[in-house]
Amino acid sequence: MLSASAQRVQDALNATGIAAAIIEYDVPARTSAEAAAVLGCSVAQIAKSLIFKTASGSPILVIASGANRVDEAKVAAFVGESIGRADAQFVRDCTGYAIGGIPPLGHARKLSTLIDRELLRFDTIYAAGGTPHAMFPLSPADLVRVVDGRVTDVALLAG
Repeated sequence: MLSASAQRVQDALNATGIAAAIIEYDVPARTSAEAAAVLGCSVAQIAKSLIFKTASGSPILVIASGANRVDEAKVAAFVGESIGRADAQFVRDCTGYAIGGIPPLGHARKLSTLIDRELLRFDTIYAAGGTPHAMFPLSPADLVRVVDGRVTDVALLAG
């Protein structure tokens, strides 16, 4: 039996036709590194969901590879206005979930979404399922389809 938050995400997955099952683990995975350790995959395969707030107050969901830091300047250029990190209450209001377990779908409202093109190089990626304990696998193609996301380069270059 899934927690209420994870069940909302499972219901959203089911509605899209994706045959993925959310699994709730005994240990939390609030970071990409923790998720990769629990799942036994590379950090780059973790599809982390981050909420940013535009200067005009709109939320932007960026789904990035767990191995990448998001370049806020690239995101701002793509959306056409400056952005900043959203606070916990803004994130909860927009998504219906707390930071550390934000899923890529099943949000409280429709979100404009950018997807890190680095995720497309994997056959399987893993996303949060509504809580820090819940995760699920999916293909990058399914991710793009179900979130109606725009694939772009969001990674901050090292160095």
